[in-house]
Amino acid sequence: MSDMTQRQRPESPGAEQPDQQAKKTGPGRRGGGDPSGRGRTTIADGVVEKIAGLAARDVLGVHAMGSGISRTFGAVRDRVPGAGAKSVTRGVKAEVGEVQTALDLEIVVDYGVSIADVARDVRENVVAAVERMTGLEVVEVNIAVSDVKLPDEEDEEPESRLQ
Repeated sequence: MSDMTQRQRPESPGAEQPDQQAKKTGPGRRGGGDPSGRGRTTIADGVVEKIAGLAARDVLGVHAMGSGISRTFGAVRDRVPGAGAKSVTRGVKAEVGEVQTALDLEIVVDYGVSIADVARDVRENVVAAVERMTGLEVVEVNIAVSDVKLPDEEDEEPESRLQ
């Protein structure tokens, strides 16, 4: 019988070919089993905060993140050479456990948008991004709207007259 005929012949129940058994355990693998169970992965609060901050900023109607004070300090920090890139975690606080996370966000919305719609969209976008990227279950996303950006307002906080 040729090799081709031998491969196409149905096998008897329970009989495994040596190459099929090797596929199950993998070449050179010891102990078998699922490799994902061989260790622990921890995700820092800052990682979840960055993901959530970026996801929230992607929502139409979100003008900025954080309170007026944190935005003022952030604007000053952004002007200092070598101080790093704009903080994506501004206005975001995460509590991360082993399998779950909870988030608090503080946002500034554009004037004229529905705050309820923006909050819903932010919540949906943040939950989707954090769960997809981290595998953590997002149990809550609390959103505080701290300000409304009026069309004629400056984007940054006004500079102090004191020097």
